[in-house]
Amino acid sequence: MDRTSDILTVQVSLAGSYHESLLPILEGLLFVAGTEGISSKEIARVLAIPEHDVEPLCSQVASWQNQQGRMFEAKLIAGAWQLVTVSSLSPYLERLAVVPTPAALSQAALEALAIIVYKQPITRSEVEMIRGVKSDRAIGTLIARGLIKEAGRAQGPGRPFLYETTKDVLEYFGLSSREELLAMFDRIAMADTDEKA
Repeated sequence: MDRTSDILTVQVSLAGSYHESLLPILEGLLFVAGTEGISSKEIARVLAIPEHDVEPLCSQVASWQNQQGRMFEAKLIAGAWQLVTVSSLSPYLERLAVVPTPAALSQAALEALAIIVYKQPITRSEVEMIRGVKSDRAIGTLIARGLIKEAGRAQGPGRPFLYETTKDVLEYFGLSSREELLAMFDRIAMADTDEKA
């Protein structure tokens, strides 16, 4: 029997879910992928399953991990599936960590980031025009944290740099898509409006 036959045998669908023997295989793939994660397309290719079955399978893995009392779970972050530690371990992992966590972004950096998320690619002067204040330091902070990057140059006088967000911005906020990021900034803006009213 060849490997393809073995793979197809493993995939027997039982009442809408994949056979349990696939669960540790997927967990192993996620473990090997590490912090880079692995895309749904790549999981589908490796397991020889339809891509639309990857999300339900990863959800099944997360449930299985929970039932098994695993210390990690499958989660979609920034468009890639990763193994992340379960939240109940946070207090212990925080005590273990000896490296201080980076300071939260300042209000100015968050404002600049929100503008870049909505308007990217955008120049520094356009960010400043919208904010109404200088934004050199805020943009410098975002670049240093790897949350934005240069994305070419604008046409026109001086050909200023254009900025856009990086994949790291999704990881920083623990989100899986640009749409979730936009929704988060919408909620923040609405909360600010409510406070000022």
